[in-house]
Amino acid sequence: MDRPLRVIQWTTGNIGRRSLHAILTRPDLELAGVYAHGKDKVGRDAAELCGWREPTGVLATDDVAALLALGADACCYNPLWPSVDELCALLEAGVNVCASAAWITGGKQSPADLDRIRSACERGGSTIFGSGAHPGMTNLVGMVLSGSCERVDEIRITESVDCSTYESAETQRAMGFSQPPDTPGLAESVRRESEVFAESAAMMADAIGASLDRMTFDVEFTAATGDSDLGFMTIPAGTVGGVMGYHRGWVGERNVVSVGFNWIMGEHTTPPKPLAHGHVVQVFGVPNMRTVLHCLPPADWTEPGFMGLGMIYTAMPVTNAVPYVVAAPPGIVTLADLPPVTGRFLQPPA
Repeated sequence: MDRPLRVIQWTTGNIGRRSLHAILTRPDLELAGVYAHGKDKVGRDAAELCGWREPTGVLATDDVAALLALGADACCYNPLWPSVDELCALLEAGVNVCASAAWITGGKQSPADLDRIRSACERGGSTIFGSGAHPGMTNLVGMVLSGSCERVDEIRITESVDCSTYESAETQRAMGFSQPPDTPGLAESVRRESEVFAESAAMMADAIGASLDRMTFDVEFTAATGDSDLGFMTIPAGTVGGVMGYHRGWVGERNVVSVGFNWIMGEHTTPPKPLAHGHVVQVFGVPNMRTVLHCLPPADWTEPGFMGLGMIYTAMPVTNAVPYVVAAPPGIVTLADLPPVTGRFLQPPA
């Protein structure tokens, strides 16, 4: 295009503020508006919300109608969970949506809600796309590795980390942490919380030409042997300190795709498999392919800890996809539909 793409940033939490900062760095993107989920952020300059070096003149708002009236090209949509009402409003207004909000294909949505979203895309001539670190970037790497194989038997991806620095007690408890391992319904809670992984497994199966007969989920809980105080929550001895689970897609009795996690929290948990401290991406076939993705700090990293790096890693596959999604045909698109999403070389500020 002969002008920068105008982008709305939707929420400015852990991931959203990283996306907002990245939008401001790119000359091919222009910040059009900012949606504030919390009242305390309404009226504040976008620069203040993301640590940008100078005021932008764009103030955060919770006025959805005003944001829709901006005529933006795209929206970086970064709440924890998607709102179908919000998505439909954006898409009907012709705003292309790039989401990190538990969205890969929309497969976990009800058929009625998916119909609403498809209809909104049709009316607005708009597109919705979802990605992230895992699921998202890891699935892209798995599909790329499969391109080296004469025969693909299985793609298996495991997020293998100590996630003690992810400060979201509500999310971690829903994933089983700090709960007694024999809590009724705990495995089902973890399945629901991680269901977007099943979407990514189905997407990879479709990409390699495997027609799945069914999806399954299995999980193993490991009890902590001592107390851990993480600041934002505690993991008492005897409660869940480790969770290892997989969403699996099957063709007959063959497990063709597996997407899962081997997570621990605290200092007193030994998981069933040693941590790889990264994303383990494996393709079994002829030949077998394997790599581990590590998210590491650059030499000039000044933030304490590595949580910020993880949030950037999650946000950028979505933010960097904006030009590709704007150029895509209307409807729901996935990583398997777009060209490889790349970052941008940026000249340092003068």
